[in-house]
Amino acid sequence: IINIMDHRNTDIPIIKNLYELYKIFYGYSVLFPKKDKYTLGANCERHIIATLELLLEASCARGEEKLKVIKMANVKFDALKLFIRLLKDLDIIDSKKYFELQKKIQEIGRMLGGWQRSLS
Repeated sequence: IINIMDHRNTDIPIIKNLYELYKIFYGYSVLFPKKDKYTLGANCERHIIATLELLLEASCARGEEKLKVIKMANVKFDALKLFIRLLKDLDIIDSKKYFELQKKIQEIGRMLGGWQRSLS
């Protein structure tokens, strides 16, 4: 079982960045229309949290298990990127908010890809 309060895990840069992404997204989600907040917005939130949980798990895993968990996190993260783009395309968030989210998403994506490559 992962101790979320273990500061060694929360000091990992990719986890810090995902944590920051969640805070930014959360601030925007309160502005969503009600129907979007509880559908696409809630789905984005679930994917951010799921990715965060998987990365915490990966930080404690070893060998092949670590790579497997990181690949699962990557799938969740790829889906999140698609849902965030949908928010913009459906005009649920404006371009400025989208680009701020994208900046964090690209940074996290590079880190996640690098972590995965280092284990392959």
